[in-house]
Parts: sequence; structure tokens; C-alpha cells
Amino acid sequence: MSVLLSKNINVEQEYDVIVCGAGPAGIGAAVSSARLGKSTLLIDRYGVVGGMLTSGLVGPVMGRTAKGTMTDEINTLIGGDVPIKMAFDQEMAKIKLTELLTESGVELRLQTPIVDVLKDGDSIVGVVVSSAYGLYALKAKVVIDCTGDGTVSYLAGAPYRVGREEDELQQPVTIMFRLNGVDENVAIKEGDWTFKVRMPNSKDANWFLQFCVDACAEGELPKSVSLVRLYRTSRPGECHVNATHLNYINGLDPKEISAAEAILRKQIPVIVDFIKAHVPGFENTYLVNSSTTLGVRDTRRIMGEYILTREDLESARKFEDVVVHDAWFFMDIHNMAGGGQTLTNVPPYDIPYRCLLPLEVENLLVAGRCLSGTHDAQASYRIMSICMSTGQAAGVAAAVSIDEHVTPRKLDYKLVQQKLTESGAELFS
Repeated sequence: MSVLLSKNINVEQEYDVIVCGAGPAGIGAAVSSARLGKSTLLIDRYGVVGGMLTSGLVGPVMGRTAKGTMTDEINTLIGGDVPIKMAFDQEMAKIKLTELLTESGVELRLQTPIVDVLKDGDSIVGVVVSSAYGLYALKAKVVIDCTGDGTVSYLAGAPYRVGREEDELQQPVTIMFRLNGVDENVAIKEGDWTFKVRMPNSKDANWFLQFCVDACAEGELPKSVSLVRLYRTSRPGECHVNATHLNYINGLDPKEISAAEAILRKQIPVIVDFIKAHVPGFENTYLVNSSTTLGVRDTRRIMGEYILTREDLESARKFEDVVVHDAWFFMDIHNMAGGGQTLTNVPPYDIPYRCLLPLEVENLLVAGRCLSGTHDAQASYRIMSICMSTGQAAGVAAAVSIDEHVTPRKLDYKLVQQKLTESGAELFS
């Protein structure tokens, strides 16, 4: 049964730019817009900024882009001890990222889910949000979708694709968790920053890779948990664990997401017991905390003026309208039907401005994992460091389009490039 509801919604306030989603992409977008003098609002459904970087407990920050971008700035801000490379303190990151936003002049609306959009013809002119007071609207000259799921673009009617092209199957979901009580004298390579069994394909870790596969097959590890990844944090004796794994989940469906949360949390103590029993130096480890939200690797990709492809990445294709230069991370595709993952290395590649421009909707930009690309390409550019830089490009484009009195689609991309290079970002090295 369907019910037609009618309700008057008040427009509470108007801004130059509204950024939706306060993850790595949203932070890059909001700071960049505000620094160019635009009244900027950053909205998020959670009570803390950072997205997967904080609420999702994802660490360390992986991937990279060319020098001089917001990626460098954010990673330097939150980064842990230099010998531990990009390990960082998630609790301090919550504080530091909030300070970065407020000091840049960004206004925050946290615990504020977006439930609809405002449109005038083909143009998005604002969003409708929910609060304890009910629904209200916020208007903007330009809206930037950094929601990860492409929620704003979807509500605005932009075309999109989900999952693999052939069957729409999405990558498995994960809940990250953190351990303490690690004996670093045993667990860490002498003179190195990594755990001995941090990742596969290294001399010290090869035994562990096969050991996990066998343990999964024998039932000691949960079904599809055939790879246990251990990463140092910035705190002594502490470890991030990326291991829980559940296939065939639609990351857009609340029922499936809720079921996945329950199943993955049941996997955590089983994995902890396995680590304690088999990993040298982890005999006395214990669970500290887990992410407050499910980690979803891919859902919607909003189709734009250009669709970035696997071939673009593999050929290190350069684009005349480049706005992110020398982006790099593996095409990281977790097994769609079981455990483990496939890491396909690619050379550093460029991301063009056109990928940030959704089709069929004006005054809208996208950044982060929902920007325009194929499933394979998204498996690389979804990584947090790259999201920071795509967010920066979107924030700059929004501000410059307002200055030029044109929509982002009609904006001369060279003006975006000019502002990015003036800020220190390398685009053409």
C-alpha cells in the first residue's frame, strides 16, 4: 500500500555551497570552497566528521595523489609518527578535522540526514534534511555530493550505475576493529614499521596468507574470511584489523545493511581468538573498539560527462581537463563471491573535471567514491587519499563557478586548474 504525504517545508537558510557528506571528499570540498570566500555548509548524517576515516575506523590512509593537494594537508594534519608512515590516531583526527573545517569558515550540520532535494527545472537548488524538529530545507547556488552512495545525485535524478556492469553485484562489506596488547618486540620487523604479518606477498607474511585460507576452509575463521590484514596505528601495542567480510550485500538497502552489521559483529570475536592463537606477539591482545558504521566499498557511481575506465588507469591516461593528477592505488577488488581480494597495480593516473559533472542535473558536482567511472576504476579511486583530492577539485569548481556566474558544467576547466595550481597542487608534472 502506498500513502501520499503532503507537507509544507520551510527554507531555513541559504548558502553559496552545500557539501553533502563529511568524509574525506566532503572535508576537501568544504574547506576548499570556504577558503575561496564562499559561504559553505557541510552536512553529515553522523555526529562526527571524517566518514570512513573516523566513524568507519578505516586506517591507515592509503593511496596518493600529486604533491600540494588537500590530500597532503589532511594527511599531514592527522598523520601519526613518521616511522609508522600514514598510521594515525582516529580520536585525535575527529578533533583536528573539526578544527580544520571551523577554522576555514565551514558551517557544520551534524546528525542531519538528507532526505530529499529541491529542484528548479533541471537545476538542484538545495536539499531537504531531517532533525528532531522535523523536516526543513537548505538552499544553495551549488551542491556537492560527497555522500559515497551518491544519495543527493540519485534524489536529483542523475543517472547512475551500481556494482559490476554485468550483474550489479557490489564488493563485500566490512566492519573494521582495533586491538591492543600487542607485544611489538615480537610482532614488528626489526628496524621496520610494519607487523610481520601485515599483508600478503612478503617473506614474513606468505605463511600467514595460506594459513588464513586453510583456517577459513576448515571453519576456524568465518565463511569468506580468508584474509586477515593487520596494520599498526600511532599508539604502541595497538593494531587495526581489516578482516570481517560479507558477500552479496546491497549497500543501499537498509534491511540488508542491518543484517550485515549483525553478522559482521559476530565475526569479530572469532577473528580475535584466531589472531591470539596463531600470530606471534598477539597472544595477549584484546578488542578495544569497532567501527560505528558498516564499511561499504561500492554502491552507486554517478554517471558524468566522462566515465573513467580501467583502460584509462592502466594506460596512465592524461586529460586536458585534469583536476587530480598522479592519483595512485591498486585496483582493489575484494572477492565478490568469497574471501580475499585482487590487487591489480596501475601507474599513477589523472582524473578529469568531467567525472565530477553528473549528467542531467545542473549546479551539482560529485566527489569521492561516487564520481563517474566503471566498477574497476572505482576500485582504485575510492581510496581515501584520492577522495580528498577529488573533493578539493569539486570545492574549487563550485566556488569558481559562482564567481563566474555560470553552472559548473559551463565553467572553463582551466579556471579550476588555475586555482588548484595557485593553492600548490601539481597538475602537469
